[in-house]
Amino acid sequence: MATVELRFSALPEHVRTARLVAAAVARRAGVDESVLDEVRLAVGEACSRAVGLQQRGGLSGAVRVALIDQEKRFLIEVGDGAGSLSDLAEPGTDGDSGEGVDDTLGLAVITGLVEDLEVGRDDDGGLIRMSWPVTT
Repeated sequence: MATVELRFSALPEHVRTARLVAAAVARRAGVDESVLDEVRLAVGEACSRAVGLQQRGGLSGAVRVALIDQEKRFLIEVGDGAGSLSDLAEPGTDGDSGEGVDDTLGLAVITGLVEDLEVGRDDDGGLIRMSWPVTT
């Protein structure tokens, strides 16, 4: 299992780089060419959401993207690093983080692009975990 990890400051111009790296690593891992655009878009939405949370909260942390090549799946994790400002999937909520229309729309877009999606939390804040099958 190979992993590529990116950490970048919460600036919108870095989202494009994350999308490009995700697509390149997905291609190398064996994700079908027909879904690479979905990978790019989903990573872009997840990273844009994380950047927005960081900027709205006045935080100076990093957005984390882990690209994990497993045997039969290609997994991408995007951590927003927003701590308590990110209430993704906290107990007693419906997963809506309350950041408004942009955040809700971004999660809806990701849901439409990714069949295998988990939205939750880690020690640093919200975590979006997405995966796609790989061809052998």
